[in-house]
Amino acid sequence: MASRSLGGLSGGRGGSSGGKKSLSARNAAVERRNLITVCRFSVKTLIDRSCFETIDDSSPGFNNFAAILEQILSHRLKGQVTWFGYESPRSFWDYIRVACRKVSQNCICSIENMENVSSSRAKGRAWIRVALMEKHLSEYISTALRDFKTTRRFYEDGAIVLGEEANMLAGMLLGLNAIDFSFCLKGEGLDGNFPAVIDYTPYLKFTQSSDSISSDEEELRTLGSSSSESSTPESVGPPFIMDENSWFNKCKRVKQKYQLTLEQKGYLEELLRLRENQLSESVSQNKILLQRIEDSDLAHKLEKEQLEYIIVELQDQLRSYQSLDQLSAEVSLSQTSLDPGQSQEEDVKQDTLNLISKGKEDTPSLLGLCGSLTSVASYKSLTSLKSNDYLASPITDMTSPGLTPS
Repeated sequence: MASRSLGGLSGGRGGSSGGKKSLSARNAAVERRNLITVCRFSVKTLIDRSCFETIDDSSPGFNNFAAILEQILSHRLKGQVTWFGYESPRSFWDYIRVACRKVSQNCICSIENMENVSSSRAKGRAWIRVALMEKHLSEYISTALRDFKTTRRFYEDGAIVLGEEANMLAGMLLGLNAIDFSFCLKGEGLDGNFPAVIDYTPYLKFTQSSDSISSDEEELRTLGSSSSESSTPESVGPPFIMDENSWFNKCKRVKQKYQLTLEQKGYLEELLRLRENQLSESVSQNKILLQRIEDSDLAHKLEKEQLEYIIVELQDQLRSYQSLDQLSAEVSLSQTSLDPGQSQEEDVKQDTLNLISKGKEDTPSLLGLCGSLTSVASYKSLTSLKSNDYLASPITDMTSPGLTPS
């Protein structure tokens, strides 16, 4: 009897220990799923709110997201063992400071040197804000998770960063790079004296459009089916039976999606038609411009040929003028050497030849003058007239003594 009672007692203790392990594993799995799901909802809320308002420290959506991320990075974080064997609490900043050193142009040193941020928790909160403003939060998390040795050294088994949910976390945070954050690193949000508290009420009444319900259901199904290494599979429960209203709502959502897709198809077809018309107009204008360019090139070629022909003619005329000048110079030199007394006459002839060679028109007066000057008799009479004969002026005749009136 004693042995039976002892066996039954030992069997009861073994069953209770197994139940505690399964309960703890179940609680850890539920906690991980809750944090990841709420983080996904908070990221979607921030992306939606960023289209209408600026995300800063006063935004409740951001404060909730920062609290969720802090809880995720602090999930099952190991304490720091002192020299006396006591385990002191540790902040997630200690892990980030070591695991994110490999990130190029990281902000670790600048946060360490902040004067108004003293506690480790406050530095971690400042790092979240700086990483969001730099749009590198996903890169920091991915780099830290790839350093599995450091992650294993800082976290216990069953932590979110050690499970399969860690990859989902890095992918979710990637969407925050599209938001322009604006934070003040001297506000009350960096107070490290109190832990962050998550507000679940916005997500309990969270409503989505008909376009995102199917994708959210798939993500929830994937998240529910995933489990970490230390978690045990659990029963989902009896299958959910949909009533007529549920089928009607589902058909209504499908109809709305179809109508939306049809409208988008019509819009895209109209846009395609407009772009085709613009393309045809552009092609026609391009052809006209090309024809104008060809015509202008042809005109320029013809003009160039005409100018070259004119230059050749002018060069020929210049050579002929130079030969005429040389010939006239030789003739004048020969005549001057034969009759020095006729140098003045030859100069006049040379001027006449120069005028003729330059293309001047011959006028009768000019020919008469040339003829009168070329004759020797007229030249001599003009010389004698200038030297000896003077014309009597009316003034001298009137003042002479013989002609004065009595």
